[in-house]
Amino acid sequence: MPISPSSSAQAAREVVAFRLRDLRKGAGLTVTELANQCGWHHAKTSRIENARTAPSATDIRLWCVASRAEDQAQDLIAQSLHAESMYTEWRHQVRSGLKQLQDSAVQFFHETQLFRVYSSSLVPGLLQTEGYAAAVLGMSARFRDLPVDDSADAARARVERSRVIHEPGHRFVLLVEEAALRYKIGDADAMAAQLGYLLTAGALPQVSLGIIPMAATGRTQWPRETFHIYDDILVSVELVSARVRITQPSEIALYLKAFEELRSMAVYGAEARDLIVKAIDALR
Repeated sequence: MPISPSSSAQAAREVVAFRLRDLRKGAGLTVTELANQCGWHHAKTSRIENARTAPSATDIRLWCVASRAEDQAQDLIAQSLHAESMYTEWRHQVRSGLKQLQDSAVQFFHETQLFRVYSSSLVPGLLQTEGYAAAVLGMSARFRDLPVDDSADAARARVERSRVIHEPGHRFVLLVEEAALRYKIGDADAMAAQLGYLLTAGALPQVSLGIIPMAATGRTQWPRETFHIYDDILVSVELVSARVRITQPSEIALYLKAFEELRSMAVYGAEARDLIVKAIDALR
């Protein structure tokens, strides 16, 4: 089963911290001696070694010089930058608005051949209608107290970005928990339009839409956090505070394993359409 994505990012930081600690010990330096050579307080050394503070590139260079391991500095800097890039707080990503965030992924979507998405709480963004997307993004704008609410423009951009579904050369394997069909996002008309679109989009030959029934028996995976797998090179996980990007092959393999187990519990075709129709009927 996948480990917590936030823990995954922290684990990457800890790898760097442990390597730095080993360099210090290998050089026969105490925490205080290394701090004195680097020109900072010994508490900073402890924070770095315990992965509570991320070292800067300069910190790493000074550390390696003090530990007589200058040849390892560049590799450690690259590893540290990768660890920090895994975990990006939403407040940094939405600084330029929600529309810009949607637009930033357009080129990447065009380059991706296989999209695998598991969603436990919402209709996947690739299948969202404009009304549904506007309701989702409007919630996000209000929750994050954005100075400018551009959720309507962002919703249009999301729908435009999703036209990649109709372009040749892409495949989409999408899994949705049945409960996500029942959460009322926006008004009844927006929900009805969204669920109706699922009936249409799910019939496209390039789209495999599976619904995991709430009454599914013999579950091998409980409902997980929503995650996206792009080809076999990137997993993106959305948390309340941040987006985590996972590129470590061993961790991607865990998400692929979880995805396949979730996929085996889903229903497709007529059975999936029946669950969607029942969700539409429940709106009346």
